[in-house]
Amino acid sequence: MPTKTETALQIIAARGGTVRTSEALSAGIHPRILYALRDGGQLVRLARGLYRLSDLPPVGDPDLALVAGRIPKGVVCLISALAIHNLTTQIPHEIHLAISRTARYPAFDEVPLAVFRFSRKSFIAGVTSHDLGGTSVRVFDAEKSIADCFKYRNKIGLDITLEALALYKNRRGASMQRVLEYARVNRVENMIRPYLEAST
Repeated sequence: MPTKTETALQIIAARGGTVRTSEALSAGIHPRILYALRDGGQLVRLARGLYRLSDLPPVGDPDLALVAGRIPKGVVCLISALAIHNLTTQIPHEIHLAISRTARYPAFDEVPLAVFRFSRKSFIAGVTSHDLGGTSVRVFDAEKSIADCFKYRNKIGLDITLEALALYKNRRGASMQRVLEYARVNRVENMIRPYLEAST
């Protein structure tokens, strides 16, 4: 029969290796066991109330994993999403995160974070999961990210947006039609169409 410690580790592993204190307690892990795992080095503290198994492979971007753990309903967007999809030469200095227009603004100060409110229709379109060393990060797909950048071009810069489009169009399997469909969702179809036509 597994010990309480072994059971706790199994529970955390089943959740992808990252767990919030509230989730651990709800799953039946006693606080004493949780803190013993932390003090014994089997759990690494990512932020207040957020832990990760120490034997998992290093995450590709610990800040992204941290945000995903603390704000699970958010979606990585704009330049941060472009970086994940290798569609920018920019090095993001903050994480761009989309939240629903009606969601409460996240209280989060562990890493630089820029939050953008999306309409419901735009917020649910093109969401995918990206694995970062065992942590699942919600991120808009490449085509949606490009359409989003056109919508927020005044905030992130048209040059970054056009660079992403140029990198994308040279990618095998690129679909300008999908970009256009997302542009329609974002209500920037007329604005983006000339750039798409010029790139074909």
